[in-house]
Order: sequence, then C-alpha cells, then structure tokens
Amino acid sequence: MFSQQVFLQGLGLGASLIMAIGAQNAHVIRTGVRGQHVLATVATCIVVDVVLIALGISGLGALVEASPTLMSVARYGGALFLVWYGWRCWKSSLQGGASLALSAQDKGMTLGRALATVLALSLLNPHVYLDTVVLLGAVGSSLAGEARTSFALGAMTASVLWFSALGLGAQRFASVLGRPSVWRVIEACTGSLMLVLAYLLVRGA
Repeated sequence: MFSQQVFLQGLGLGASLIMAIGAQNAHVIRTGVRGQHVLATVATCIVVDVVLIALGISGLGALVEASPTLMSVARYGGALFLVWYGWRCWKSSLQGGASLALSAQDKGMTLGRALATVLALSLLNPHVYLDTVVLLGAVGSSLAGEARTSFALGAMTASVLWFSALGLGAQRFASVLGRPSVWRVIEACTGSLMLVLAYLLVRGA
C-alpha cells in the first residue's frame, strides 16, 4: 500500500541531496540560460537519477556500502572530482566568470554532443553515486517492500521537480542569470560548496 508519509520522507531526503549546486546542476543552469537542448538535458538528468535511485534501493547501495574498496573509490574519487570542479569554478570566477554568450561552436552544438556532456558530468562524478546509490539506497533498501516503493517514488519525484524547475527556471530568468557579474557569483559559490563537500567526504572516511 502506498504510504504518503514514507513518500514525503523520500521526497525530502532526495531533495536535500540534489539541491546543492554542483557540476550537474551548474550545467543545467548554464544550458537553461543559453537556451540550448534544455528539455533534453533536464530529461537526461532525471532519467540518470531515477535509474541510480532504483539501483540503490534494489540492493546495489547496500552492496557498495558493504565493500570497503568500493566505498573508498567512491569517497576519494568523489572528493578528487569535487576538488577539480571547485578549483575550475573558482578559477573561472576570479578570471571574470565564464562567458555564457553563445559562440559559433555552441550555436552548432548537436543534440548528441549536448547529451554526451550531461551524461559525462552525471556519470563520471563518483559523488553522484554516493548520494543516489549509497545514501538513498541504504535508507530505501532498509524499508519493507511497499514502503520501499513509496520511498523510491518520493526520491524520484524530487529529481523530476528539481531538474525541471532548475532548467526551465534558468531559461525563464536567463536575462538575469546570464549577466557576467551574476554568473561570477554563482561560480564562486559553486566552487566553495564543492571544496566543502570534498573536505566532508574525506573527513567522513
């Protein structure tokens, strides 16, 4: 039987894990501001999250958590990715912010290239697996069968709502978010958050 309480728990935990501005979210914002392949990018992020959440809750999360080697790879690999991306964001911010103006190359970006970019940022970041597969998976897989389904639906709904709002919201407010000064602040905040998350990952080990 569907449990509204467990659904809301999954919704809340899922939202808390994906709402931090990271590599994936920053890319969705950038895509929305530029107005290129926004729906495809948002849909890809949602599908990736839904698949990883399903895998985690079905038992893969518990399997990874039980393996010290896999946990170390995810933890330290995620920390390295976050440090690299954080440094990249800070460098861009200090140099004046990344230009969001569409270059000739950007204007000719194919759907395939756009999808490849968002898949790389989503699947090559070990921190994504810690959030969706391990953390959500550990909580969800500990529940009984029917409650587990409600929790999974809640976590998946959080992804659908967040990425849809992020991509379409960025497109709607592109005139503001596209300003170099605003994007410079976004880059600085993103870089700072990435470095903090990297520290917490290593400290948690």
